[in-house]
Amino acid sequence: MLAGFLADQRATLVLKCAGLGEELAHRAAEPSTLSLLGLVRHLADVERHWFQEILAGRKDVRPLFSSPDSPDGDFDGAAAGPEAVTEAWEAWRAAVAHADRFTAQAPDLDVWGEDEWRGRVSLRWVLVHMIEEYARHNGHADLLRERIDGTRGV
Repeated sequence: MLAGFLADQRATLVLKCAGLGEELAHRAAEPSTLSLLGLVRHLADVERHWFQEILAGRKDVRPLFSSPDSPDGDFDGAAAGPEAVTEAWEAWRAAVAHADRFTAQAPDLDVWGEDEWRGRVSLRWVLVHMIEEYARHNGHADLLRERIDGTRGV
């Protein structure tokens, strides 16, 4: 059930971005750097963090779009250009595919990892957190998409 709700939230993000190319980089409103492209980049890094770095214990996994020196790089660096759009979607799809494999192969929802900030977290906790993360950002995506081309309710 949790994996299904997460899949629905991911599909909503894809729908909010459907049919757009470089317009994905349009900013919400000054001074915010929030954009649909930034959301895709951010969620790719979030998926990688929770499922690869924390739950799978991979210490070689680092954010692709942000860093300690640029913690908002996922949004600040979301510049228009076909390469940037392709790179973000490829990273997001790869992260989602890994997360789905990890979840499907887990023996139960009590598989856990250690997060520096939150301590011990289970797969169950991560799935609930990811649903919340996408739901919050899909609300942003609603407004961003409407600002770009007037599309509502996608």
